Amino acid sequence: MFKKLAVFFSLFTVLLSTAQNNQLFEQATEAYNDGNYEKAIGYYDDILTNGKHSSTVYYNLGNAYYKLNKIAESIYYYEKALLLSPNDNEIKTNLSYSQNMTIDAIDTMPETGLSKLYKNVTDKLSFDQWAYVSIAFMFAFVFLYILFYYSNFTTRKRITFIGSLLSLFFCILTLTFAFIQRSDFDEYQPAIIFAEESLVKAEPNNNSSEVFIIHAGTKVNVLDQLDAWKKIKLTDGKTGWIKENELRLLKDF
Repeated sequence: MFKKLAVFFSLFTVLLSTAQNNQLFEQATEAYNDGNYEKAIGYYDDILTNGKHSSTVYYNLGNAYYKLNKIAESIYYYEKALLLSPNDNEIKTNLSYSQNMTIDAIDTMPETGLSKLYKNVTDKLSFDQWAYVSIAFMFAFVFLYILFYYSNFTTRKRITFIGSLLSLFFCILTLTFAFIQRSDFDEYQPAIIFAEESLVKAEPNNNSSEVFIIHAGTKVNVLDQLDAWKKIKLTDGKTGWIKENELRLLKDF
């Protein structure tokens, strides 16, 4: 009896939360369309507080902050939306508009031909999508092998056997892509600079020498942390230390 009540209460809570988030989303959309961007941001923040994280909410937050000319915030939320929907061209387009309004123009380290080819292939899907593709190939392998085992015709046996081997090969290949993508995702800790001007130090202390200066909206990769300092790396390969309150991590879902 108590288990049934617990299940019922859980379902009721989920439905209530969903209905509340849908209402907040509608209110946010209405406020945005009326040009009340601050109010829209408040509603979107309430949705995030309720634990509902989606690329749509982050994308709309990016749009609202862009309308308010808060570039660092808009880049931050576009980047978070892109983490959840990496192939969304609309998010990429709006992100590029915001990035064009930043001060820093940082070059990207050139990639070798093989590395570039690998990135072009693996970046087509996220690690979980590669895992789903791998599972599909595994089912194909099992199905084709069963057809091969029970087939009485030589031609059909040959075709199903070759097909099963190819399915097994692509299953292993896509599973490898999923593993590599997951490892890269866990290792990569992107962040956005929020300080208007950040002095990057050679060592994690105020007395160390200044290496370079970066500004709000710049995307960095966090390599390490020591006390209240974070070691960052730019896309051009430069590294240094900044205070942790001058940036915001993107993977803080």
